[in-house]
Amino acid sequence: MPRIIVALQDDFADWEPALLMAAARYYLDCEVLTASPDGKPVTSMGGLKVTPDISFAEIDPASSDALVIPGGYAWEKGKAFDFSELANGFHAKGKVIGGICAAASALAATGVLDGVAHTGNSLASHSKYPGYHGAGRYVDRPQAVSDGGIVTAPGYSPVTFTQEVLKALGLWVPAAESEIAAFSAEHR
Repeated sequence: MPRIIVALQDDFADWEPALLMAAARYYLDCEVLTASPDGKPVTSMGGLKVTPDISFAEIDPASSDALVIPGGYAWEKGKAFDFSELANGFHAKGKVIGGICAAASALAATGVLDGVAHTGNSLASHSKYPGYHGAGRYVDRPQAVSDGGIVTAPGYSPVTFTQEVLKALGLWVPAAESEIAAFSAEHR
C-alpha cells in the first residue's frame, strides 16, 4: 500500500491537497498520513482543524512513497517551515515530491526544482528565493507539471496536481481517472 505524507502547517490551503487525499485513500487504498511541524493540530485557511498523525521529525522518506506540501498563507506571514531537509531527503531516495502554490516556491528554495521542468504561481515567486537556479526549466502554464518524480502546480490547479501526483506514483489507473475526471468536467 503506497504511503503519502501530506505536510501541513497553520494556514494551509485546504482545497489544494483535499482531492488527492480523498482519491488516494478512498479509491486507491493508499495510506495517507498528515504531519505538522510539531505533531500538534493545525488550522487551515478555511478553518478546518486537523489533528496530524505525525510530526515532521517523524517523517521517514525510506518508508514513504510521496511527500505532498500544500501552499497557504504561512509563507506570506513569514511563518513557513523550511522544507529543505525533507524535500532533499525524499529527492535523494527517488521518492515523489509534490508542491502546489506557495509550496512550489518553497521547493524552488530547496534546489530540487533546478534540474526538472516545473511550474507554480509564478516565476517571480520562485525567484524570490536565492537558492533557486531553475528559471530556465520553469513552465508558465495553469496545469500541474511533473518531471522526474517532482510535481508542481499553481494554487488554482488542484485537479491536475492530483492527476500528476497519482501518475508519478504509478496510480493513474482507470478507477482514478474516472473519479478525477468528474472534478475537472466544469473546465471542459
